[in-house]
Amino acid sequence: MKNKSKMFRDVSKLRQKDISQNHLKDIRSTLLDFQSKYDLFQKEVYFMLWAYDLEFFTLDYASKEYGMNKHHIADRIVYPLVREGYIHKYFDKLTPSQTYEDHLFREETKFNYRVRYALTQKARLMVQRFYRALSPSSDQ
Repeated sequence: MKNKSKMFRDVSKLRQKDISQNHLKDIRSTLLDFQSKYDLFQKEVYFMLWAYDLEFFTLDYASKEYGMNKHHIADRIVYPLVREGYIHKYFDKLTPSQTYEDHLFREETKFNYRVRYALTQKARLMVQRFYRALSPSSDQ
């Protein structure tokens, strides 16, 4: 039932008990704050949020799961984040073993190895700060 006494207000909030969770209420302001504080683009922050639970990833995996062309994700997101120190090469192309068994049973060798990337500690701490800024117990 509508309360007519509220009809001239700009806003009326629902009772807290009627809302289970609203952690994303301030996502836009938090995102803008983090973009300016860390000198990042929105797409870079979103990508780090996406990659946060991964130990490492390849560009093939990221492009498939993130829904973006492999070359675009590499050139527009991953490589700039590597230059800024937010992503690093977890396993480089020089990492694969040169044993005879590896050549027989693995599709990837040192000649076609796909680099594995991972978030740096700097990026993980930034993502944790982002989540804390969104949490309801935050005083921001």
